[in-house]
Amino acid sequence: MRIVLTDPILARFTDELSRGGTDGHDWEFLADRPDTEIVRRLRTADVLVASRMTAPMAEAAAGLRLVHVTGAGYDRIAIDALAPGVTVCNTYHHGPSIAEHVVMTALMLSRRALRADRLLREGTWESVAVDPGVALGGTLAGRTVGVVGLGEIGGHVVRAMTALGMRARAVRRTPDGPLPEDLRLDRVDGEDRLDELLAGSDIVVLTVPLSAATTGLIGAAQLARMRPDALLINVARGPLVDEDALFDALAGHRIGGAGLDVWWSHPKDGPGARGYTRPFHDLGNVVMTPHHSGHTRETFANRALEIAGNIGRLAAGEPLTHVVRAGR
Repeated sequence: MRIVLTDPILARFTDELSRGGTDGHDWEFLADRPDTEIVRRLRTADVLVASRMTAPMAEAAAGLRLVHVTGAGYDRIAIDALAPGVTVCNTYHHGPSIAEHVVMTALMLSRRALRADRLLREGTWESVAVDPGVALGGTLAGRTVGVVGLGEIGGHVVRAMTALGMRARAVRRTPDGPLPEDLRLDRVDGEDRLDELLAGSDIVVLTVPLSAATTGLIGAAQLARMRPDALLINVARGPLVDEDALFDALAGHRIGGAGLDVWWSHPKDGPGARGYTRPFHDLGNVVMTPHHSGHTRETFANRALEIAGNIGRLAAGEPLTHVVRAGR
């Protein structure tokens, strides 16, 4: 088979991609190549491995059998433009890495690491050992984490936080659905109990997918439900939260802090896009990261291995994993 790969991150994992019986196929690495060239190369391709596929690419790929998305989200794949026989698969493996990021961010905010780091760089040793009036941080153990959404990422967040002694609760669309046996949760409610979760949690973690129903899920009214020292950590999508309401709550110290790994725009949206319009960078109670909570070697190596396995299964005529659209 002829395989075209356009994802620049997965292109770094050629060893993993060559496993699973895919090393005998014809791979063409076209990361960072112009769309016009990709369109031309796709005319004879059997498989596309990509995070993005435009309608012209889909229409040109008449012989395509599989589009394998290199992450969980497939909103940048023009599925409707694909021929009926093309199967689309996605992949995950980012849950453990994102959960570690959530723990790291929660600890940085709880222990005031940002302030301590800044002051020490400026020459000020701020410590309760030299100034008894300095506020003390707190441990995570004994506190409550509220997880909004309980998919792969939410499940790993619960595992990581409860391993540190936290209590956990969650809201999700199907509260009575089955859960993995190793998840320790005090309660799982429906989305209609979101306000109760916000009011009863020391740390709120957003892991729910973005949709028309979840856009603006957290606004001024919801932030007002949170405790004054509570933390909000968003590792899902920026538009889940109202930007103005969040900035005002943080600047006014109506919540304790926020860990923001996702934003309201992206540099890919065009020149000048930096993710936010309010000056979050001026606030001392925000940990800011550029949507990289899942970006670890382990995440991408495991994705490459799974993609290689699916390509091997396709060649052998076996069922594929993580099918989001079956070819017909």
